[in-house]
Amino acid sequence: MKIALVGKGGSGKTTLSALLARHAAAAGAPVLAIDADINQHLAVALGLSDDEAALLPTLGDRLPDIKEYLRGDNPRIRSAGEMVKTTPPGRGSRLLRVVEDSPLHAALCRDAGGVRLMVTGPFGVESLGVACYHSKVGAVELLLNHLVDGPGEYVVVDMTAGADAFASGLFTRFDRTFVVCEPTRRSVGVYRQYADYARDYGVRLSVVGNKVEDDTDAQFLRDQVGADLIGLVGRSGYVRAAERGSIGPLSSLEPATAAVLDTMIAAVDASPRDWQSYTRWAVEFHLRNAAAWANDRTGVDLAAQVDPDFTLGPAALLDNPPAESAQLTALR
Repeated sequence: MKIALVGKGGSGKTTLSALLARHAAAAGAPVLAIDADINQHLAVALGLSDDEAALLPTLGDRLPDIKEYLRGDNPRIRSAGEMVKTTPPGRGSRLLRVVEDSPLHAALCRDAGGVRLMVTGPFGVESLGVACYHSKVGAVELLLNHLVDGPGEYVVVDMTAGADAFASGLFTRFDRTFVVCEPTRRSVGVYRQYADYARDYGVRLSVVGNKVEDDTDAQFLRDQVGADLIGLVGRSGYVRAAERGSIGPLSSLEPATAAVLDTMIAAVDASPRDWQSYTRWAVEFHLRNAAAWANDRTGVDLAAQVDPDFTLGPAALLDNPPAESAQLTALR
């Protein structure tokens, strides 16, 4: 199940992303966490030191290799250079699982607090004034387009702050999106923006109230958010210590906060899987991007990459088996 955590900057979505990923992993679930925020803090929130986090391999640096790996033997994609962030898989593409020992996982995943972690990479000095962060986040969209996850498997993505996710089709790639919302008008405003944008795309949206100090804060969120509110997180000595660099065992987490994490997992598990709809939206946004900019950039008609007889899902794994190890060279 694919999970996004979004919200206003400073709302606590990175902290909750790390807690949710660790909570699911501690229960024995396969978990892949992805840091897709322009401020790359998820690795540290999961327990790595600043020095360890700085040495992590990044999706942004390996994007050409990722494209070459994922295109596999798909006859509709002649080269990795013709792949863009929205390119959907088809027959012959290499598909991904949450936890596997593929060259891609070996090259780009690292263990952090018992969770497999991928990071997009920071916004480098060389990109200032000449590029946008969406070029890095595009690697996440490409990976999710090729990922087949099963029940009880979780992909937790810490997204960029605000409504930046709507700059691409990435917001349709999740089974459940959690808006982390403080009891403030600005934070509620971000939630309403998400709700307005997502309404026509079948996005399943829930709200987790964070930094709730008292009954007045709780009532404010109930009044402003309504039925989308599924949990409230108040003061936490565990979280405060973690933010200071002392990450204790999850058994030390306050029961009330742990209960909110359980509620979030239950909401995700209750989300119906619709692989046909998932594939349809991937194709829809690919065609939009092709017409808007990608055809001009690549010099080819990228609508031809769409395989009309392909639907992503468990059945596709049978038709797109992993390649033999001797064939895999791009990510070594």
